Amino acid sequence: MIEVSGLHKAFKTRTGTVQAVKDVGFSAHDGQITGLLGPNGAGKTTTLRMLYTLMRPDRGTVRVDGIDAVAQPDRVRRGLGVLPDARGVYKRLTARENIAYFGRLHGMDETTIARRVTALSQALEMDDILDRQTEGFSQGQRTKTAIARAIVHEPRNVILDEPTNGLDVMTTRAMRGFLRQLRDEGRCVIFSSHIMQEVAALCDRIVVIAQGTVVAQGTPDELRAQTGEQNLEDAFVRVIGSEEGLFG
Repeated sequence: MIEVSGLHKAFKTRTGTVQAVKDVGFSAHDGQITGLLGPNGAGKTTTLRMLYTLMRPDRGTVRVDGIDAVAQPDRVRRGLGVLPDARGVYKRLTARENIAYFGRLHGMDETTIARRVTALSQALEMDDILDRQTEGFSQGQRTKTAIARAIVHEPRNVILDEPTNGLDVMTTRAMRGFLRQLRDEGRCVIFSSHIMQEVAALCDRIVVIAQGTVVAQGTPDELRAQTGEQNLEDAFVRVIGSEEGLFG
């Protein structure tokens, strides 16, 4: 479970200070997929970076399974699997070698690593690329490799920044199935998106962020009820107050 309360984050620029995140708070539960939905530039990625300890909040708290992410970041990282907005993989290594390397970083033995590589390759439909060097991989192939290495250690909590961004239809379908599998295993899954169809297809709960703050949250049915809209896309437009940035 991931609990977020009162998160703030500002950045200094040449022209002043930009408040990227303002008083963001929500809970993401085990056995559920929680979606962070918002226009481009809404503060989703900054929020996720604070959740997985890449950034320190100016104010507020993040707790992962009850552990304070600011006070004990190393403990929190051991319980997280993270797909960041950058999908970098080691180009001279095969997909299998990329995944195994991260398993060793987590202190896993070779037998366990081999078992996990096999399981992840099947779940993510990677058998045809597993022993190819990742240099020259398509975006979808890189994303699959990056997700597999992020969760090779079987973390209870998984954070994914726009996991289907730029993927083709078949790869997107496979990714959706994989995320549902993680949920059904009882894991806490958080992912960000600016694509309404993606969130509607996957999420048990939705947190809508606009201009750095949470403007609505709840189940899809609750969001429709709050706004009086039957269509979830119309509900989203109503709560953010604009159609700008809905798709991208």
